Amino acid sequence: MEKVAALQRTKMFEGLGETELAQITQKAVELRLQAGEMLFFSGERAKGLFVIASGKVRVFQHNTDGREQVMHVDTAGAVIADVPVFDDGPYPASAITEEDSELLFIDKHDIRQFCLDHPTFALQALRLMAQRVRRHARLVEVLSFHEVGQRLAFLLLTEAQNAGVDGHGRTTFKLPLSNHEIAIRIGSVRDVVSRALARLQHDGLVEVKARAVTIVDIRTLKLYAENRH
Repeated sequence: MEKVAALQRTKMFEGLGETELAQITQKAVELRLQAGEMLFFSGERAKGLFVIASGKVRVFQHNTDGREQVMHVDTAGAVIADVPVFDDGPYPASAITEEDSELLFIDKHDIRQFCLDHPTFALQALRLMAQRVRRHARLVEVLSFHEVGQRLAFLLLTEAQNAGVDGHGRTTFKLPLSNHEIAIRIGSVRDVVSRALARLQHDGLVEVKARAVTIVDIRTLKLYAENRH
């Protein structure tokens, strides 16, 4: 694993100079995990943050009924568990690898000292955490005030964006998720997701063939997701 390259791919560390990168790279520990291995559990004492060099990690919580709610799924270039590094609290959610992954672990004490030594980096870290808070607030809004069909529309729009397609007009992308996996991510169950997806197709908003999803019109689907159709 090339530690410097992995750190430079992240928004948190990308602006550092060679000297600063060398300093923090020395503190980073390489981890290689197989699919299905836990990084940490919700409520566990936070020891530090993780940088994904390759692979995929799912961050989630369980409600009182034991149902899993996915907070976010991250790939290479993402930083995980930065919040408890700074508030000294436990991990607020659990994290598990969805595929074989390579990560860097940096102890929270090293990160804190690095912030004291480099105030500009500290401001960047705070900015990124603020963005994460906004995304979580949006997730709460979607789960609380939108029906399953709208949540599904939001997920499809996000997956299209992650696939690198443009946000104009008609667009097609490969959906790697099963209906069960979709249900977990939008706080529902598989049968309800299947019906919601069929409804989107019936209404002419999307087309699905062998997990290839075509959004007929990006703007129209956004209006539907926001309940402004």
